[in-house]
Amino acid sequence: MNKTLETRLSKRIDRKRGDVFLRSDFNDLGGYDQVGRALLRLVRQGRLVKIGLGLYARTRPSLIDGAPTPVKGFRRLAVEALNRLGIETEPTRLEQAYSAGQTTQVPAGRVVAVRKRVRRKIGYNGVTLSFERARSAPR
Repeated sequence: MNKTLETRLSKRIDRKRGDVFLRSDFNDLGGYDQVGRALLRLVRQGRLVKIGLGLYARTRPSLIDGAPTPVKGFRRLAVEALNRLGIETEPTRLEQAYSAGQTTQVPAGRVVAVRKRVRRKIGYNGVTLSFERARSAPR
């Protein structure tokens, strides 16, 4: 049975547990350009949304207007994407202060604390993620 690359990609996306996909997840299905074109078609169909260079997220129709939106919030998607890339994340200074009761200002969730340098842009719909250096634990 001859299946198109797009259908094989769709089936693999349906089988995967996580909601963030790397382009390298599909390297065994075809060439670099072929996989890129198939992913672009899935983005245009609304099955995926591109959140960064080689990063894609699962979508669902919006309850408001039916447009494709990511299945998770932006912060949770970003943390999952960074974990998939092998970058550890921690709570930011503002999140730690909020959790400790030192402030009542709720963190916006657009900043992630990381242990090592990140040069990648992660964003969706004009909103990009910022990174801050994680503090080492007090001794």
